[in-house]
Amino acid sequence: MNTKTSILALTVAAIATTAAAEGELNLYSSRHYDTDERLYSDFTEATGITINRIEGKADELIERMKAEGVNSPADILLTVDTSRLERAKDAGVLQSIDSDVLEARVPAYLQDEDNQWFGFSQRARIIFYDKADVTNPPKSYVDLADPAYEGLVCHRSSTNVYSQTLLASVIANHGEEAAKSWAEGVVNNFARDPQGGDTDQLRGLVSGECDISISNTYYFARAVRKDVDGLPADARANIGWVFPAQDAEGAHMNLSGGGVAANAPNKDNAIKFMEYLASDQAQQYFSAGNDEYPAVPGVGISASVASLGMFKPDDLDATTIANNVPKAQKIFNEVGWK
Repeated sequence: MNTKTSILALTVAAIATTAAAEGELNLYSSRHYDTDERLYSDFTEATGITINRIEGKADELIERMKAEGVNSPADILLTVDTSRLERAKDAGVLQSIDSDVLEARVPAYLQDEDNQWFGFSQRARIIFYDKADVTNPPKSYVDLADPAYEGLVCHRSSTNVYSQTLLASVIANHGEEAAKSWAEGVVNNFARDPQGGDTDQLRGLVSGECDISISNTYYFARAVRKDVDGLPADARANIGWVFPAQDAEGAHMNLSGGGVAANAPNKDNAIKFMEYLASDQAQQYFSAGNDEYPAVPGVGISASVASLGMFKPDDLDATTIANNVPKAQKIFNEVGWK
């Protein structure tokens, strides 16, 4: 079976029939990037292990694994964001694994304390601004609540995991009371009601709807590497960016990662694939193919990512961030962050 054509349209029963076949791996993934095809094909070429995929939204895949129970064909869950990885752990659909390779290559703060999930790529969540209208941009996340920026800020909704984990990190770094004051200040500075994805926040700068926005770096870096609708080169030239809190905790990082399924029928193959994702080859492709930052220290980054410059990342433990998400959602509700 060719990896590029192995997206399953089979029923659970049909998958389960072949799940334990030698040389296969059943992957449940909420990563929706065509560029990941290279990761899968290279792994198959190197190992002879065929990857069968089911793709969907993270929460749906977690619920599916719960419903399938011990009969689940899933070997690995790949998803985006720390909170979803922790949600999968809490749901009991992942298992602890032993891997000297993963322990050595993935920094401790980017992996679960029980080895149920590991981070493989990162995105910095930073401040972008219109250089023509903003001469003194915010230097930190805290600054976004400054009344000087009233009516200027675009942001995603409070239901988005990127919003939730950013506030969760503010809670961890500054305390719950300060985080609530911060959220109130940002709401007061909104140029429009929260809406759209990260690319829409950048487009808001181009359209003039806002002068300051928050986005993960890979959305902007992607526009540097290839054409993205609404972000032409001449418009991007007017957009500046700030890696926040460089004299404090550093820029907040969003994590993409995965774990071995609790009832994986091909556990050994699953661990091999996890270890492959931590290899230099795969780590470089996360950057070259999807404009992300590698999780493994010392791995080179693509030109599009490098064009944003060097910065200090926040090395806050990923589990701590995930555990603060319920507090973040409570604060969002209290301050009226839609």
